[in-house]
Amino acid sequence: MPNLNTNTIGTLTVENQTFYDRTLLERLLPELQYAEDADKKKMPKGKGTEIEFRRYNSLAIPTAPLTEGVTPDGKSLNITSLKATVKQYGDYVTVSDVLDLVGKDPTITETSELEGEQAALLVDTIVRDTLLTGTTVQYANGRASRDAVLNTDVLTAIEIRKAEKTLKKAGAKTFEDGYYHAIIDADQELDLKEEKSSNGFTEIAKYANTRALLKGEIGTLDKTRIKVSTNSSTVKNEASTPVDIHRAVIYGRHSYGMVDLESGNGKPRIIVKRASESGTEDPLEQRNTIGWKNMFTAIRLNELAIVRIETGASA
Repeated sequence: MPNLNTNTIGTLTVENQTFYDRTLLERLLPELQYAEDADKKKMPKGKGTEIEFRRYNSLAIPTAPLTEGVTPDGKSLNITSLKATVKQYGDYVTVSDVLDLVGKDPTITETSELEGEQAALLVDTIVRDTLLTGTTVQYANGRASRDAVLNTDVLTAIEIRKAEKTLKKAGAKTFEDGYYHAIIDADQELDLKEEKSSNGFTEIAKYANTRALLKGEIGTLDKTRIKVSTNSSTVKNEASTPVDIHRAVIYGRHSYGMVDLESGNGKPRIIVKRASESGTEDPLEQRNTIGWKNMFTAIRLNELAIVRIETGASA
């Protein structure tokens, strides 16, 4: 079978193209829990594969009072340029002419939705893996390293508070809602909720106000809003009896960035190739393909504004 990856849009009308693009994007965007809080930047067309994020660093305070009649030197802006290289991702599905003709479901629409879900999982995984790297790490129960973490070293309120302290001391900014944000997995959620002491965790059902919820939000603890992701990832430590290490992440505003998926050249594009458009590669016009591709990357913007908590889990 010939490689169909390089095929492009043929006879689809502009209206159909827009519909399928929108179908893919609508399925993609609600799934991005790790990507939700990222700084978004458009990928400029015709400017190569590098994308630049710029961070304005805080100004130092003046240490001496003003001298009467004397203009001080003032301060120069300190801007850090952070660059990342975008890569192209994509996939496709082949649908036979028979299925297209006799199938009861609208195949292209259904496939576009599934590929939106696939693209979302890819993007969220790339952002997740970017967030879960870095040098600011906290091992549960005061352990010295990942290899020392036991199953009993679970996520507790004190671990959240320790991470908050680290962020505050580093000057990490809260989000506009006044909170840091955290992402944990389902096993860590169980341990946090099962903690016997009065740990200060407030479930969303008990919120006093009606603020908009974050994707996957389950509650707050002190100054951290906590989300649970189904796209979590564990790693094994290298202890004599290996333990599954669960990784929570707590972060502040402007701590990481990604390509804007809603506009610009990072937006996923649906590619539909009808069987009648394949020419001699498909002489009997038996195969349709529905695919997508985009240009994407994620980057850590401020190491001091992201804390990873590595724990065991009781369940």
